[in-house]
Amino acid sequence: MTITGAGADHTASALTNTEHRPATRSRGGDAAAVLATLRSDWIKASTVRANRAILLLALAGGLAVSWAVATFVTDEVLVVSEVGFYWTSVTSMLAAIGGVLLFGSEVQHGTLAAAVAARPARWIIALSKTLTAAALGLFVGAVGLAAGFGGAALAGLDLGATSALPATVGWALLFTTLSAVLGLGIGMIVRHSTAAISGVLVWGFVIENLFGLFLPVEVFRFLPFFAGNELLAYANDFDTPESLAVALTRPESALVFVGYTAVALTVGSVLLYRRDTD
Repeated sequence: MTITGAGADHTASALTNTEHRPATRSRGGDAAAVLATLRSDWIKASTVRANRAILLLALAGGLAVSWAVATFVTDEVLVVSEVGFYWTSVTSMLAAIGGVLLFGSEVQHGTLAAAVAARPARWIIALSKTLTAAALGLFVGAVGLAAGFGGAALAGLDLGATSALPATVGWALLFTTLSAVLGLGIGMIVRHSTAAISGVLVWGFVIENLFGLFLPVEVFRFLPFFAGNELLAYANDFDTPESLAVALTRPESALVFVGYTAVALTVGSVLLYRRDTD
């Protein structure tokens, strides 16, 4: 049947309005999309074997290292409230690796394209990955701290001063949480898990230590993982009278690490929008 006259004009106008009407989402729809994506990302994170290995290493390493230090280091007085944090530097690296894998594994296994197809608004993916990385870093940090304190206690150390312990635990968990988000940002930039993880490990364990040999302490204190380690409760090998004289406070060190994390995550999010998913 052919529609003519006013009816045809009305039908054509309706089709035109439908074709040119912009697609919109309600705030409730955005919230539901974020929650659904979060659920999907957490399922992926909790079922990846590498993340299970990270948690196991955080637990076993924390127990072993703190117990060994408490047992075999006899030339100084050690207490649980200090030794319990020794493993956190490594735990932060494990959290960063977990953050890298949250995005790198999507690229490696080709699931990023499907995720973007399901959620065309890429900011939802970036937000979900960020929240998932933060939760993963917090969980890994908590496991590592529990293991560190447990190993030191099993070795028979005294608890030590506890007045500042809750605050220091909070700073340590902030360090591991931000480390995972930093790893996510690096993974989004590099888009290759092995390269990103290698870069994080080499930088954190090798390059920063080499910089510490010749950089002025006024500059060295602004390096990312040195600033992060300043959030913990123990002295490190780079604490000299000169460095202590210009040392940043914990909030200042936290701001330095937050700055690196924010830059990495922002650059990674921009590249998520500009790059092809494959």
